[in-house]
Amino acid sequence: MYIGLDLGTSGLKGILMDESQRVLAEATAPLTVERPHEGWSEQDPAAWIAAAESVLGQLSAQGLGGVKAIGLSGHMHGATLIDAADQVLRPCILWNDSRSFAEAARLDARPEFRAISGNIVFPGFTAPKLDWLRAHEPSLWDKVAKVLLPKDYLRLWLTGDHVGEMSDAAGTAWLDTGARDWSQSLLSACGLTRAQMPRLVEGSEVSGQIRASLASRFGLPEGVIVAGGGGDNAAAGVGVGVVRAGEAFVSLGTSGVLFAANDGYQPDPATAVHTFCHALPKTWHQMGVILAATDALNWYGRFVGQEAAVLTGELGALQAPGKTTFLPYLGGERTPLNSAAIRGAFTGLEHITDRQAGTRAVLEGVTFAIRDCRDALAATGTKIENLLAVGGGSRSDYWLRAIATALDCPVSLPVAGDFGGAFGAARLALMAATGAGAEIATLPQIAREVLPDPALKDAFDAGHARFAAAQSAIRSLA
Repeated sequence: MYIGLDLGTSGLKGILMDESQRVLAEATAPLTVERPHEGWSEQDPAAWIAAAESVLGQLSAQGLGGVKAIGLSGHMHGATLIDAADQVLRPCILWNDSRSFAEAARLDARPEFRAISGNIVFPGFTAPKLDWLRAHEPSLWDKVAKVLLPKDYLRLWLTGDHVGEMSDAAGTAWLDTGARDWSQSLLSACGLTRAQMPRLVEGSEVSGQIRASLASRFGLPEGVIVAGGGGDNAAAGVGVGVVRAGEAFVSLGTSGVLFAANDGYQPDPATAVHTFCHALPKTWHQMGVILAATDALNWYGRFVGQEAAVLTGELGALQAPGKTTFLPYLGGERTPLNSAAIRGAFTGLEHITDRQAGTRAVLEGVTFAIRDCRDALAATGTKIENLLAVGGGSRSDYWLRAIATALDCPVSLPVAGDFGGAFGAARLALMAATGAGAEIATLPQIAREVLPDPALKDAFDAGHARFAAAQSAIRSLA
C-alpha cells in the first residue's frame, strides 16, 4: 500500500492506495489561516504536524502494515524558517501573502532572476519573503539555518532530513529551472547560501525513510520510504494524469489554475505564466494562476449570507453574460497582471441585479480570468485542445459550461473520485518504491464531456471584452 499526504491551505488530506491504484481509505484534518495584518497570510507549522498526526491516526485504523512508501504534496512558496536545532522561528509566510511586493519588484528588476528562474518574481514567491524578513525581522534573519517549503517541513518531521524536490523548488525564485538545481547567484542576491537550502531530489525519487518512532506509533513497517513528492499543482497533475505534452487541466480550488504539461523547458516570463519543473524527471509544466477561484464564490456567499453550493444550485441553463461584471482580484492577481495592489470590483450593477445575477457574474469573472490565463499560455506556444476539470468548483455544471464556452474548448469531468494532490502524491510514492515512471500516471476515466455552447460564443466574447475594459479601468486605481 501507499500513502499520499496533501498539505492544503484549509486542511491536510491523506489517502491510502493499493498497488492497483485503488483508494482504500481517506482522512482529513482542518487548518486555518491567520491574517494579523492587511496582506498577510500565515500558518503555524505546528498545526501541520498536528494535522498529519490526526490523518495518519485515522488511516491507521485500516492497518498500515503493508505500506511501502509515502508521498507528499503541499501548497507552494511558503517560507518555513528553522534554526540550527530545527526549531521553527516564526509562522510560515504563505503563498497568498502579499507583504513582500516591494521586495519582489526589486528582485524582479534584476535580469538574472527571470533569465535563470524562468519566471517573474511574484510577491507570493519565497525569495522576496526572505528579503522582507532581512529588512523587518533582522534578529530572526540571523538565526535562519534552513528554508523549507511547507510539505518539506512535514518531510523533516517524518524523516529527520532536509530534502526538497524540483517542482516545489521552482516556485522559490532561487532555482535554475532549466538545470533543475539551486542557483548560487540567485541565492547570493538574497544573502543566502546553498547550505541553507534542502538537498533536491526528483518527485518520483526516494528522499528518505520514516523515523522508527513514527513507524511504531502508526503501525507502519520499518524502512517505509518517503518520495520526493510535488508542489500541489504538480502533484495534482500526476494525480489526474497530466504529465505529457498537450495534456492540461483546470483546477477550481481556493485559487484557480490552468495547468499544461510540457516535455521541454519553454519559459516566457513576460506573459506572467509560471514555468516550473514537473514532479517527474525531464518534464516541465506551465501554469496560469489566479488567486481567487472558489475563494471568490465563497466570499460572495458570505456577502449575501448563503452557502456557495446553494448559490450555484439556483442557476439553471447557461445564460449570456449580463451587464454586471465581476473582477475576482480580492487579494491581487498573478497571471497575467502580476499585481499585488489590484483589488476586485463589481461593475454594471443595476436595479434588476439580484442574487442570481451576482452569482453568475462571479462565476463569469473567474471564468474570464482563466481565459486570460489561456491566452497567456498561448503566447508561449502552448495550445490547449481539451481540458480536465478538477477541484471543488468543478461540481458546478453551470461553471463548467461557462468555461467550455468562454474558452471554446471541451471540458472533461472525471468519474467520481479524488484525482488531486493526495492521489498524485501516492502515485509518486508508488514510483519511488517500484521504479515505475510516467506510464502509471494515466488519465482518469471520464464521466462526461461538457461542450461549448456555440449559440452563446459571441455573447461570452462580448462579456470578456467588458471584463477586459473593467480590468483596465480598475487597474488604474490600484
